[in-house]
Amino acid sequence: MKIAAGQFTCVPADVAANVRQMTALADQARAQGAELVVFPELALTGYELEGVLADPGLWVTAEDPCLDMVRRSGIATVVNCVAATDGPRPAIETLVFGADGELLTSYRKQHLVEHEQAAFAAGQHDGRFEFGGVRFALATCYDNHFPDLTVRGSADGCQVHLASSLYGTGGGVDELAAIYPGIAKDLNMYVVLANHVGPVGPWTGCGRSSVWAPGGALVSEADTETAMVVMADVG
Repeated sequence: MKIAAGQFTCVPADVAANVRQMTALADQARAQGAELVVFPELALTGYELEGVLADPGLWVTAEDPCLDMVRRSGIATVVNCVAATDGPRPAIETLVFGADGELLTSYRKQHLVEHEQAAFAAGQHDGRFEFGGVRFALATCYDNHFPDLTVRGSADGCQVHLASSLYGTGGGVDELAAIYPGIAKDLNMYVVLANHVGPVGPWTGCGRSSVWAPGGALVSEADTETAMVVMADVG
């Protein structure tokens, strides 16, 4: 199976514009033979916490019509967003849609960084799904810094670890370069990272969305400034 990571520069708090960008990248990935594409953390709005938290109209559910374009792209998509919950606080949630647009699973970020903890509800369950005979694990950005979470995916038979993330220029470059190939090496899994590129909230995404093979070898890597997809055969 060929899978892709898509990176782009989000339009702040503009769901429609970002869905159009994701759909264009999904179309590119599908045209190049990919069956699944994963996007960065909070790809639907950008990492615009103040604006998103002030406007519940930017919170979505899996059935939200604003996602119709990406659901109809003809490729499985992994979309991270701010999602409404049953409580007063939203969650940072990953929605996984099959090629037919049906929801395969959802996952809520479990490990929130300090400035997220008062604003979002933390997830309580791991994210898993099977697609095309391959078993996938899900994690969102800071989640990947916790080995207990990534180890559980490997122990549960997952072959591919999908990470929707945000790493900026500066120290984020070193974190990205250490964490993700380390997961691939230590757990003998494919690791697929989708990162932001360009301005995103208070940071500048450093790009470098990548795929690592089991054992930690880099298979494919995006550049530091371009909206693009990178892909590799996995499984």
